Amino acid sequence: MKILFLPFSIVAGLIAGLIGKQAFEAIWGLIDDEEPPDSEHREISVPKMLIAVGLQGAIFAMVRKLVDHHARRAFQGAFGVWPGEERPEPE
Repeated sequence: MKILFLPFSIVAGLIAGLIGKQAFEAIWGLIDDEEPPDSEHREISVPKMLIAVGLQGAIFAMVRKLVDHHARRAFQGAFGVWPGEERPEPE
């Protein structure tokens, strides 16, 4: 089933990237009027850059996992099989 799920996963990743980018831009717009500082900019506030990149990473990770989970639910609805594990392995 992993092979059949691969196209779902690729499309879900692209969708997650678009949603994550829009979400980050919207949230950053609430924090600051300027674009987020980047390491390629010479005159920036390093703490502000670290906040921006941390926020961006957290948003992208959350959106990616959420979209992946919903893609797996859609796959299960279409094919009747869950493409992954039922639950985490006990430690």
